[in-house]
Amino acid sequence: MANQVTRPRHKIPILEKAAFGSGHLVNNLLPGALGVFQFFLLTAFGMDPFLAGLLGGLPRLWDAVTDPIMGYISDNTQSRFGRRKPYIFLGAILAGTIFILLWQLDPDGSQTYNFWYFLLFSILFITANTIFSTPLIGLGYEMTPDYKERTRLMGFAQTIGQIAWMIVPWFWVIIANPDLFETQADGVHRLAVVVGVGCMIFGIMPGLFCKEVDQSRITNRADLNFRSIFKNLKDLLSKIVEVAKNKPFVRLCGATFLVFNGFQMVASFSYFIILFYLFNGDYGAAGAWPAWFSTISAATTAFLVIPVITWIANKVGKRNAFVISTIISIVGYILKWWGFAPGNPWLMFMPIPLMVFGIGGLFMLMMSMTADVCDLDELNNGMPRKEGTFGAIYWWMVKLGHGVALVLSGLVLKIVGFDQNATIQAADTLTNLRIADIVIPALTAALAIWVMWGYDLTEERAEEIQKELVSRRGEL
Repeated sequence: MANQVTRPRHKIPILEKAAFGSGHLVNNLLPGALGVFQFFLLTAFGMDPFLAGLLGGLPRLWDAVTDPIMGYISDNTQSRFGRRKPYIFLGAILAGTIFILLWQLDPDGSQTYNFWYFLLFSILFITANTIFSTPLIGLGYEMTPDYKERTRLMGFAQTIGQIAWMIVPWFWVIIANPDLFETQADGVHRLAVVVGVGCMIFGIMPGLFCKEVDQSRITNRADLNFRSIFKNLKDLLSKIVEVAKNKPFVRLCGATFLVFNGFQMVASFSYFIILFYLFNGDYGAAGAWPAWFSTISAATTAFLVIPVITWIANKVGKRNAFVISTIISIVGYILKWWGFAPGNPWLMFMPIPLMVFGIGGLFMLMMSMTADVCDLDELNNGMPRKEGTFGAIYWWMVKLGHGVALVLSGLVLKIVGFDQNATIQAADTLTNLRIADIVIPALTAALAIWVMWGYDLTEERAEEIQKELVSRRGEL
């Protein structure tokens, strides 16, 4: 294992790290809030469950198209403000504004009106969020060329980003609290304003305070204009093919798909187990325990797991850190069998410090490794660098997998015999649900270790690539 020392010029100032982290806070807060708010389409605005499902799924099709296009546009943009920052600044303002408008539905309006209103503004919101988030991810990949400083940057950003997951679970409690709002619709209207304005303020920070890579070093960028649109589409497809041939990147995508979506498949199961197993279907007794479970998980991730994994990665390498953290998470999943114990809800917090090692360190390590992969791509395919395209394809894969996980989650609930209309679930159902809650994420995590075993972009190799790229560019 190499023991390279980070050069002073490759270290990122704390202000820039904080600004980049504020962007990740928004990147988590917007989709997290969207997921909570969409529940109230049913209860606050009377939307038919099937139509609500369509409103959740249809905009994702548009999302799948816009992500790679925005990545390509960002990679090839030429402006005196940079390739990323103008889009981040504009996208944050647009996304926050449209999020507010999205949730100003009329509780007395017809279902047809609310359906088309929400669908239109969902598409606009997805577009605005893509304008913000895709360049933000690309910016992070290029902020430093140092192998270890990349991990420190992503760890810092993910720590700040976890604050969103400490806040989001409480949106359920706030909106439904009759002491705060006369109706749930009123709660949705007002909280959307708070979330939207907050996202605008924090979202513009990377556009103001982060530095981009020297633009003069980037060559062979495509001309972005309407006359060359078909040529650009052909070029985009060729870039996607190049990305798909990058074997280390494919391993990163495969491992992420397994770990993240194994986790997402059972993400709602903890709520059901707390409610129906620990509290026998009594919503009043369950109270805020599910929200506390999510909040403690996010806090543990931010202040324990991410710093520890950052340290491990810079000692033994990123791939080894992934393997270690994933094994620890498997132990945590197994401990959930004893952690969920009727009569003592405090035990539910016991497996959290181990369980969250898997999902807690996943994106930090994967984003740091993707930055290394971008260097490998430049070595193999030349300029322009494709951080935006790599980021777009990586997160498109995450979003696609998330949709698949949601479908499979419902299938698993059906297989175990979960009855959504029953106040008390059958004993066999709860046993099978608890088994699935452990086995599914543990199995996908183990498969992810197997996928990553052949990942060979080590610190030594990354340093060799950097030296070759510096020589090519004629840098000192």
